[in-house]
Amino acid sequence: MRIGYLECFSGISGDMLLGALVDAGVPFACLEETAVALGVGARLEMRKVSRGGLAATKVDVIALDTQRVETTHTHDDHPEHTHHGHESVEHHHHAHTHASHRSLSAILAIIRSARLTVSVKQRAIRAFQLLGEAEAAIHSVPVEEVHFHEVGAVDTIIDIVCAAAGAEWLGLTPGVARWFSSPLNVGSGTVVCQHGTLPVPAPATLALLMDAPVYAAGEPMERVTPTGAVLLRMLDVQYAPLPQMRVLQTGYGAGGRETHGQPNLLRLLVGEETSDDPTESIAVIETVIDDATPQLLAYVSEKLLEAGAWDVYRASVQMKKGRCGVQMTVLCRPDLVPTLQELLFRETTTIGLRWRMENKAALAREFVAVDTRWGKVSIKIARLPNGVIANAAPEYEDCRKIATEHSVPLKQVMEEAIQAYAATKENR
Repeated sequence: MRIGYLECFSGISGDMLLGALVDAGVPFACLEETAVALGVGARLEMRKVSRGGLAATKVDVIALDTQRVETTHTHDDHPEHTHHGHESVEHHHHAHTHASHRSLSAILAIIRSARLTVSVKQRAIRAFQLLGEAEAAIHSVPVEEVHFHEVGAVDTIIDIVCAAAGAEWLGLTPGVARWFSSPLNVGSGTVVCQHGTLPVPAPATLALLMDAPVYAAGEPMERVTPTGAVLLRMLDVQYAPLPQMRVLQTGYGAGGRETHGQPNLLRLLVGEETSDDPTESIAVIETVIDDATPQLLAYVSEKLLEAGAWDVYRASVQMKKGRCGVQMTVLCRPDLVPTLQELLFRETTTIGLRWRMENKAALAREFVAVDTRWGKVSIKIARLPNGVIANAAPEYEDCRKIATEHSVPLKQVMEEAIQAYAATKENR
């Protein structure tokens, strides 16, 4: 299985992760095209910099009117927080402090309408939903009332969506890869927001980090930003020592300023798992419900998947006194059990559930893109331990989108995608 490992010895922010992705091999054009596809009035700029004598890549968000929209993730100054003290929206472009605000629903609409892969959209949408829920809880307002400052929202949209696209380009997507991280250096000192001066980490950062291992080191500054925290959640990062892996690529992403005694860098290692044991632990959560509508159960299944569950399925069962019920089974990482349990209790009518640990064995998976007459389709490839291809299948969401947009039968799109893959395979 492919592995991405983040070494957050100086924290993490949106620009640092984008820089690390580019430094590790993601073509900058991939991120540029993603930013343009969003149509939010900004572009990306990349440059090589030095931090502590180490070469690194720095990525900035630039407004199309040529005025720089420096992301707050650069750690240069204390961020400005506006409108309900939204710590997740930070910026340095003071000329726009009275600009308009964007609602969470408006931001989600921007992402959904962009010409991006379905998987990138899904991860970015989940990230913003997590961000919105954290802000709503902090400020005791409904999530529908959460708004983001226009300039800060642009930075955050581009950082999150481009990070999702960069991870996909590296093959580091959920289901086919695993993300790990070292403990997080969150920094120290204070941050200024609408509510006054508060200690680092900012409230939104702290809410998003949940039970992540944190510490403070180096000169006082904000080292983990809200955007950095939500990116860790979006990637379903597990906090653990460096796993047994064969390192294929490395990348260094730079923060916005030089710091004394500790390079202001994020290091990314990309590689492949080398353990001889193909199994891994998986948590299984089950509950049986006999008083919920099919619509409610379908909605809850979607929420569970958005929250990080690997799979959710339902089966009809007969309960005591002859009643018909539905058994809902959730498969997930062990560390997500508390979160998904709470979601089940909150969103369904169940008053009890059970969970257990099992072992999971899975074939290594990867994606390749093939061209059809209607556009590109991703092919999921599964390989046996000896590297032999065991199965190859077109991604349903890609095929469904093409079938809908071009009014052609879904089965025809899937057949042509497989034929295109077979032809490509024969030419290799």
